[in-house]
Amino acid sequence: MRVEITLARTHPLPEGAPEALARELTKRINHEFPDDNNQVSVRYAGTNGLSVTGQGKEAKDRISEILQEAWESADDWFRSN
Repeated sequence: MRVEITLARTHPLPEGAPEALARELTKRINHEFPDDNNQVSVRYAGTNGLSVTGQGKEAKDRISEILQEAWESADDWFRSN
């Protein structure tokens, strides 16, 4: 499955945050979907967005929940330089 998260350029995150978010999401998604060949990318774009290919609507809904959970727990896994 391929998961692409886009972050709005108008609200930049601290240095290293997109890479850290990609690592954390990869860990969480691989735990939830261990049999898939998961690829996670996080990049800046014009707007916030989530794209999930290679799975159905249920998987996209679960990925959205995982993203929300990761975002809300950022204090636990993200340390800025």
